[in-house]
Amino acid sequence: MKRVLTIILFLILATLSAQFYKLYIINRKLSGELFSAKEKVSGFLEENKKLQADLEYFAVPENLEKELRGQFNYKKPGEKLIIAVPPKSTTTVTTEL
Repeated sequence: MKRVLTIILFLILATLSAQFYKLYIINRKLSGELFSAKEKVSGFLEENKKLQADLEYFAVPENLEKELRGQFNYKKPGEKLIIAVPPKSTTTVTTEL
């Protein structure tokens, strides 16, 4: 009887150990996923701050007009547009073989 009780107790202990090991593996996997998700959230929060700053900047009509003029060559009616092109560099490259 004592031997049967020892075997049953050993089987229960082995089963519990296997379950704890499975939980440990699942915990490690979920911890890695949580870390990855936190990094993504941090990136999204940073992007959100930049977008909020852009939104506040473009909410001012003068800033919006300045960006339109700079990026899309926008001009007011009757206004002349002058595009200044920087001069070409005068450096020459020579190679000898």
